[in-house]
Amino acid sequence: MRTWVIAAVALVAVVLAAVAISALNGGLPVEAAAVVRGKVQEFVDERGKTRLPQTYNITMPQDGRISAIDLVEGTPVHQGQVVAHIVTSDLDLAVEAATAAVDRLKASIRENDDVSVETTGLKQSLDYVDSMNHMVEAAKAQVESGHAKLDYTNNNVDRTRKMYQSKTATQDEYEQSQLQQVQAGVEYQQDLLMLRAIEALQAATSLLPTGVQQYIDRKGLTHDVLKMQLEEASVRLKEMERDRNRGELHSPVDGVVLERAVSDERQATAGTVLLKIGRLEDLELEADILSQDVVKVKEGDEVEISGPAIGPTPVHGTVKRIYPAGFTKVSSLGVEQQRVKVIMGFNPDDLARLRKERELGADYRIRVRVFTAQKENALTAPRSALFRGGDGKWLVFAIRDGRAKLQPIETGLMNDEAVEIKSGLHENELVVLAPETGLKDGTRVKPILRDREANSQLPDGD
Repeated sequence: MRTWVIAAVALVAVVLAAVAISALNGGLPVEAAAVVRGKVQEFVDERGKTRLPQTYNITMPQDGRISAIDLVEGTPVHQGQVVAHIVTSDLDLAVEAATAAVDRLKASIRENDDVSVETTGLKQSLDYVDSMNHMVEAAKAQVESGHAKLDYTNNNVDRTRKMYQSKTATQDEYEQSQLQQVQAGVEYQQDLLMLRAIEALQAATSLLPTGVQQYIDRKGLTHDVLKMQLEEASVRLKEMERDRNRGELHSPVDGVVLERAVSDERQATAGTVLLKIGRLEDLELEADILSQDVVKVKEGDEVEISGPAIGPTPVHGTVKRIYPAGFTKVSSLGVEQQRVKVIMGFNPDDLARLRKERELGADYRIRVRVFTAQKENALTAPRSALFRGGDGKWLVFAIRDGRAKLQPIETGLMNDEAVEIKSGLHENELVVLAPETGLKDGTRVKPILRDREANSQLPDGD
């Protein structure tokens, strides 16, 4: 409580001292500036960074062992330059194995398609069938002969029996005819059995040509299977040759190595990022702008770019693209904000100069000022002269007749430095800059001009 009392007494003393000085010197000294005509621009000021529109990733095309990569960050590369390669011995072995499989299947097809032995066998079987047919005919003739002989012996027995009964033939002759009958019957049965056996052999032999032909036809089906296997092996060989060709990884563009993810030789899976390459000549900018401000921004708006990475002289560019969707971002004070990403491009000449003089790269912090509107020959006042009244309207202290007059104004375009005055002030009229809270309407003041006659004072009443 005592501290507050002391502070209040000190403040009153300062105010009384200022009033006393003002009375002695003809007015309270205030910093002032004139209302002038000129160009006024409305802009959005935001932090941003440089970026590349596209980064080219050099990745493992397939599982394998990558050789050590010598290129380091910042190394220039040319389009088509070999920047990394897979250990070639592994790829060569894979190609050799696939080639051997193709050659083996080609040999199998040649072997399968050779039917010389089968053709000879088919001819032999046909000849054998023809021979068996002749044997059957001969056996049939033998049966007929045996049958005729049997008929003869049967008739001879009958005749000899009658002659024996009539005493014209002897008993020995009669018995001889019976013996011949029995022998003829046995021979006839043997001829029949031989015929049946030869006919059975003929039936079996007749199938031989069909079996050989079916075997030849089946080799045709095997040919089709082997041909399909050969096609699969050929595709596999092409894949191995492709992988070997892909074993040399080339840069897709003229650019610079941005990042080396792998340096030493190691085993890596397909898709592993090895290098990142970019074109610094394509540098652009991005900034996350508050959603309430980005609605004023349009593609093609002029941009002023500054910051330590840019140097003492700002450069310029234009808005290229505004993202259609925003996102939530937490500020350094912990406040959630809705922001929208905006992409901007450098003027080509400015970018070329920066690349030459400062070696500007990607992800460098910069400051952007996007100009959303402008007006030429507008009546303008310093932004620091404005403050809001109790009703929320803009007010200034205009210096008239040596006194600070509280003046409502109507504003137009506005930025952090200047504001367009539509009504309430006149050209060359002085306004108080950053007025103190103790300044009252009608207070006599002594203006000190800013940016005209430094540290000079106007005569009383001016």
